[in-house]
Amino acid sequence: MRILVIEDEHRLANVIKKGLIEDGFAVDLAYEGEDGQFMAESEPYDLIILDLMLPKIDGLTICKNLRKKNLKTPILILTAKTTVEDKVRGLDSGADDYLTKPFSFLELRSRIHALIRRSKQRPSPILKIADLVVDPLKHTVIKNKNLIILTPKEFAILEFLMRHKNEVVSRTMILEHVWDYNFEGMSNVVDVFVANLRKKIDQASKTKLIQTLHGVGYKISDKPLTREL
Repeated sequence: MRILVIEDEHRLANVIKKGLIEDGFAVDLAYEGEDGQFMAESEPYDLIILDLMLPKIDGLTICKNLRKKNLKTPILILTAKTTVEDKVRGLDSGADDYLTKPFSFLELRSRIHALIRRSKQRPSPILKIADLVVDPLKHTVIKNKNLIILTPKEFAILEFLMRHKNEVVSRTMILEHVWDYNFEGMSNVVDVFVANLRKKIDQASKTKLIQTLHGVGYKISDKPLTREL
């Protein structure tokens, strides 16, 4: 999952980024409104964390502009403004949730997962397919009642595949959602991580869930491929 944080307090923005990366998210930062709006319009994000008091373009204006352009990405406003009137203005501008500073990172994390879950129309945070169970909140993976230990990037890729189960996702889609804006790495980095993930998930199982469609991408499914690929 990929998140954009638009926050002009550099220290806070970097603390949020560090915590979310540890939670398995890819995170991009923008320290002022103009850059933030441009990035929100240009890249596919699963959620936007938006401060209100920003240089160049304020948060409320950004929120209104994004909604006018029919961008449906969940927006979580993060601000020091605490009055009911401020909250109403934020929500009326098109935001999905509102969290005031100072805040608990655990609460921020919980709200992020709730918003993403709601946007994917999943009432439960638990992701399941066959005997594989992924809990994004607890950051656990259970296969055939056994705990599977994954790296943060492996977990992020698996979660992305699970949220698109039975759908083909390209390598580009995985890169965009699991790595941040500044990532420059090996051309086969996705293949390397998926190969490692497959060893942990499928190696000891008769049913292979992670499937490769050569030249296209990957999908996770408990239904066999209809042809050899």
